[in-house]
Amino acid sequence: MAYPFDGDEDFAIVKAADTPCPNLGPDFRCTIHKDLKIKGFTGCTAYSCAGAGQRIAQELFADENWRDDPDLIWHMAHALRVIRPIHEALLLLSEAMKLPIPPAAAAEGRALMAAMCPEEDTSIHDFEEPEVQEALADVPRYLQSLAGFL
Repeated sequence: MAYPFDGDEDFAIVKAADTPCPNLGPDFRCTIHKDLKIKGFTGCTAYSCAGAGQRIAQELFADENWRDDPDLIWHMAHALRVIRPIHEALLLLSEAMKLPIPPAAAAEGRALMAAMCPEEDTSIHDFEEPEVQEALADVPRYLQSLAGFL
């Protein structure tokens, strides 16, 4: 819902940002999921929200949805654009913790993960706090620094 489709080789249609896909069913599931590739939606098969969508729907907007309250479309889409990169970074850091890296490097990775998981996480604003966003911005540098240990 949050992201646009360009109507190219990955998406069979043009869809604006913050608008529901016409293939989204009343139960919020894709009505063509089993046929995505043959119907021209290979972009959907490659997409992952890294668990951010579930967190937003189940935790931040529990018992609320944009079908019942259309004003929530923008708020939920904005939340996805903020939280998805954090979830992706957390997945990368989790994988990095499995590498044979020195204890100090592992501690730095755990500190970054902790900084991206605010204690108060009941509002999208908690994830927009400078500490969270600074930790997110530091993840690429940290991951690159691990190359020297491998």
